[in-house]
Amino acid sequence: MKAYLIGLYEKAMPPTLSWKEKLETAKSAGYDFVEISIDETEEKLARLAMSKADRFMLVQDMHETQMPIMTMCLSGHRKYPLGSEDPSVRARGLKIMEDAIELAGDLGIRIIQLAGYDVYYDASNDNTRRLFMDGLKMAVKMAAAKAVLLAFETMETELLNTVEKAMGFVRHIDSPYLLVYPDCGNITNAAKQYGRDELEDLRSGKGSIAALHLKETLPGKFREIPYGTGHVNFEGIIQTALSMNVRMFVTEFWYSGEGDYRKTIQMSKAFIDKKFANVFSLLSCPA
Repeated sequence: MKAYLIGLYEKAMPPTLSWKEKLETAKSAGYDFVEISIDETEEKLARLAMSKADRFMLVQDMHETQMPIMTMCLSGHRKYPLGSEDPSVRARGLKIMEDAIELAGDLGIRIIQLAGYDVYYDASNDNTRRLFMDGLKMAVKMAAAKAVLLAFETMETELLNTVEKAMGFVRHIDSPYLLVYPDCGNITNAAKQYGRDELEDLRSGKGSIAALHLKETLPGKFREIPYGTGHVNFEGIIQTALSMNVRMFVTEFWYSGEGDYRKTIQMSKAFIDKKFANVFSLLSCPA
């Protein structure tokens, strides 16, 4: 059994690939699993209505390629947030949550990463935060009934941009089915903004970290920063995560339509593999 697993975010690959091609691409690059995206586009949200036959075909693809889909990045709540002051939007958000949990159960997905927004396109206020908490309580009950873990992604907005803030919600809900799935790039940016230590922030989630997104960032920039060109302390974050018994990691980067996506995936995997190798080398050194 491997000491840890590294997954590939689906959006690192062209959307034109079939699922079998995506799974084979991840396999050939040395990944252990794939993270599926359910974003706010109608194309991705339509996956939640996938027929039982199509779900079975995807499970067959996973079996044939020996490449599972183990986690889900559920960002569809940006458009249909649980904290919306529009009842119809909240209802759609809860339906998305219910359907995502059902899909996760059918595909064998262990963790659904929740976007930590009460609202995204509207202004946050006390009421949206209260409604978000109410919706979250219902979502966790649904997940518990299917034995699927929900875990907060730390975001780029004030509500949930640190592990410490996410833990406030986790402690309030008080369920083994709500944990934290930090984005190391986002918590690095938040730490720099607040003059704090991102490793201490990560440690504040000890015992409640389900997995970790390995993403590069720069101050004020949260997306599409190539590995090695930003300011994320990957080795420190990986070592801290491993010390807290975190064993699932996902490389988060995007295919932009330019260049050789296979080469980018291979180079990104090599970059992260080297970081893990350096960490284990340090851990094995005598004091």
